[in-house]
Amino acid sequence: AAPVAAGAVMLAAPTTALQAQTAAPAQPVLPGYWEYTTSALGSRDTEQKCVRPSEINRFFGGLSTRKWQCTYPTRQVGDGNARFEGSCQDRKGRRINVRLNGTYQTESFRFNGGAQLARGTPYIPASITARRLSAQCPANAEYF
Repeated sequence: AAPVAAGAVMLAAPTTALQAQTAAPAQPVLPGYWEYTTSALGSRDTEQKCVRPSEINRFFGGLSTRKWQCTYPTRQVGDGNARFEGSCQDRKGRRINVRLNGTYQTESFRFNGGAQLARGTPYIPASITARRLSAQCPANAEYF
């Protein structure tokens, strides 16, 4: 279950309002057609999604899944660097802590970090790499 949980967490995103500890730019990355790859414990998953302007904060703050609901009380974004710390909970009530940090540009970002499956245990390494493929989405694109 640990590899699945760690992988899911790296896809998890805040589903509630984010509280910024530092002033964040209005739009750190641009909307459009994005490809992102998540890696955790030797498992890699790549998807392409169309991201609308109204979805940029949710997309940039961490990618979401149907399984995990996350909040990031710590969100520092500015000058091409980002750091997020928070927790995620699944439908069964299991909680894990999450830490992510990395760099971003308007058309790409890379966050490294991990998930802590139990208090006091080490974080399991994981990463998210994303790049904007185009400003326009293909007609058959899946939306974020």
